[in-house]
Amino acid sequence: MRSMKGKSAIVTGGSRGIGEYIALQLARRGANVAIGYRSRKAEADSVVNKMKAQSVKAMAIQADMAQMQEARTLIKQVNEQWGHIDILINNAGITRDKTMKKLTDEDWKAVLDTNLGSVYATCSEVWPIMIEQNYGRIINITSFVGQIGNFGQANYAASKGGIIAFTKTMALEMARYNITVNAIAPGFVETEMLAQVPDKIREKILARVPMGRFAHPDEIARAVAFIAAEGDYITGQQINVNGGVYM
Repeated sequence: MRSMKGKSAIVTGGSRGIGEYIALQLARRGANVAIGYRSRKAEADSVVNKMKAQSVKAMAIQADMAQMQEARTLIKQVNEQWGHIDILINNAGITRDKTMKKLTDEDWKAVLDTNLGSVYATCSEVWPIMIEQNYGRIINITSFVGQIGNFGQANYAASKGGIIAFTKTMALEMARYNITVNAIAPGFVETEMLAQVPDKIREKILARVPMGRFAHPDEIARAVAFIAAEGDYITGQQINVNGGVYM
């Protein structure tokens, strides 16, 4: 795979789970990586130390991605520190799963603001930087839930489906500036979130996956790294890494 040496990347939600693996993949390939985190400073610092061990620049910036101004400030701080932003990975996300009977306005707003609002905020801040340098790779982490829906996840499905639509529109607008915009749609991934699901429910979930296993976070990270490094002629796409759960 093409080296990313000298490239400057941002990974939101990069202190754990899929975000951590994405950050480490980019660092291994030579990119300087800044991660955003909301509250887990110790975990974020640990990821930074792992990345620095790859002989690249790395830093962690605290930001509540549900707050648009904080999301935009994250972009500004990285640009001020490193002078350019080549790769943006929008990975930050939360769930507040409830059926429509129990879903509250607060549950709806929290998920939409974090998952979808943050993508708008970071992209609206980064695109002038990328246009000026005539280069950019934006990759938004969505979900198969945004493609097919899921019981008890109306808010999450809406946010992830919105990311897919936003990705396609921004790809159309940015193509003339050598900026590609794509989405990666994972299926069920072995993360802290999935680990909290009771065993009986996990068995039912697993039965839906044709490949018979959950994804490892690094499998998502490798797909992201490929698009960031090699995807010069790939834009406006949603790339499914889901074991066949949605085809």
